[in-house]
Amino acid sequence: MTTVMVFHEVDDVDHWLGSPKREEFFGPLGMSARTFVDPDNTNRVGLIVTVPDLDTLRTALATEGAADAMKFDGVRPETMVMLVES
Repeated sequence: MTTVMVFHEVDDVDHWLGSPKREEFFGPLGMSARTFVDPDNTNRVGLIVTVPDLDTLRTALATEGAADAMKFDGVRPETMVMLVES
């Protein structure tokens, strides 16, 4: 398993936190995610995601399902940064 930190901005933090889309998207792929919120920047959030491998995550994020989930959650994809545990 690989651990990845993902940072991005969202339109509405409360909506993003309460959304079922993360589990619906990541769960069937064998991935789990923990959520974090930047206390000083109300629209910056993060995840620690445990994934089978980085290629699986990258492939999943390139799908229409990922785009739909991000749109539903108000994720601003252009702000996304991923860091991989070394």
